[in-house]
Amino acid sequence: MKKVLFTVVTVLFFAAASYAQGVLKFETESHDFGTLEEGPVATYTFKVTNTGSAPVVISRAMASCGCTTPEWSKDPIMPGATSEIKVGYNTSGRPGAFKKTITVTSNAENSTVILRINGKVNPKSSK
Repeated sequence: MKKVLFTVVTVLFFAAASYAQGVLKFETESHDFGTLEEGPVATYTFKVTNTGSAPVVISRAMASCGCTTPEWSKDPIMPGATSEIKVGYNTSGRPGAFKKTITVTSNAENSTVILRINGKVNPKSSK
């Protein structure tokens, strides 16, 4: 009887553990830079919390173009912990309005999250 009870408890434990999953919750999934001057790289840091019950690893953060560069930690985000994804937009040679996306891929329940940045770049004055 003890072996059967032990087996049932073990199976239930592993079944419950297999359902444990991390969840990424971003403070915001979009950022408006407003109006920028052409030249410098504009940066914004997206803050994210793992609200789930298992560690989350962000495996990839891919920008929609080469003018946008995401940086993120490769370390696991433990349950309840926070992390950041820093996004840079190179304004040099890119006057006008812009809308870019960063696709974040992880092992979280919400395995794909799309972050958005937008704004307008004023052209350099030709003096």
